Amino acid sequence: MSGFPLPLYPELKLALPRPVIGSILEEFCPDIIHVVNPAVLGLAGLFYAKAMKIPLLASYHTHLPQYLQHYGLGFLEGAMWELIKTAHNNADLNLCTSTAMVAELRSHGVERLDLWQRGVDTVQFHPRFRSLEMRSRLSQGHPDDVLLLYVGRLSAEKEIAQILPVLRSVPNCRLALVGDGPHRQELERIFAGTTTHFLGYLRGDDLAAAFASSDAFLFPSRTETLGLVLLEAMAAGCPVIAANSGGIPDIVRDGVNGYLFDPTQDHGLTMATQKLLELSEVQTLRASARHEAERWSWEAATRQLQTYYESVIAAARQPARV
Repeated sequence: MSGFPLPLYPELKLALPRPVIGSILEEFCPDIIHVVNPAVLGLAGLFYAKAMKIPLLASYHTHLPQYLQHYGLGFLEGAMWELIKTAHNNADLNLCTSTAMVAELRSHGVERLDLWQRGVDTVQFHPRFRSLEMRSRLSQGHPDDVLLLYVGRLSAEKEIAQILPVLRSVPNCRLALVGDGPHRQELERIFAGTTTHFLGYLRGDDLAAAFASSDAFLFPSRTETLGLVLLEAMAAGCPVIAANSGGIPDIVRDGVNGYLFDPTQDHGLTMATQKLLELSEVQTLRASARHEAERWSWEAATRQLQTYYESVIAAARQPARV
């Protein structure tokens, strides 16, 4: 389906429901419909699943109610939760990617919830991609300095500006920001005069090398349903420092394979970063991060999803009880 840029976030496109979706589904004859974040295009999935009596599974990946706060639309949070509840309660099963999100959706009235383990490509993201060449590129020719990394969308809800006090507190420290987004110009203004390098997008082996060649991966966002980019960093053997919020504590064990900080505490990110950089056995932390990521393979996540599909289809085929 073609789409148009989202006004508040031009990098993302919205595709609207349209009748041709019904024709495509009639021709394809699916056994199940899986709707991801039933907000816009996904509404067509809800409609046609009910109209055609096709089993429906929905999954929740983007924590939209918390996003509203970062775009000055916090007053709409109550209405957003009502929409989420109404949409998801049309599904035979709702999957979340962390225990925290399962609990939060349940507290807002969403029913038939279960946990879907996310996966990461542990072959593509691997410590073997560590390179002095990439480290020099990220640090703008200063590979011996402490190298901090952020990878992801440059958007308001990612709270990237929280990294600024870290740069001011850690001696000989440099920050590489990989990615792009609607908040880039504002971040360039905020980080002006610091040792910050905006690299734009990296992909494939270059992205894997960025993770593997950095000293720490900083992730200040508190709106993550899981934080897949954390798993990519950990798979590459890069220690992570992340907010103790959302789905992140499901994969980051404080002091074992990374460090968590309280996002409501002043200087929490700075103190956690200093703690990691002062650690004498950082190689143990890197190895533990890699070991944790290996538990989250794509194969395991896909096998689990297939099991959910089969259970929903089987339940729908059982005769209704009178």
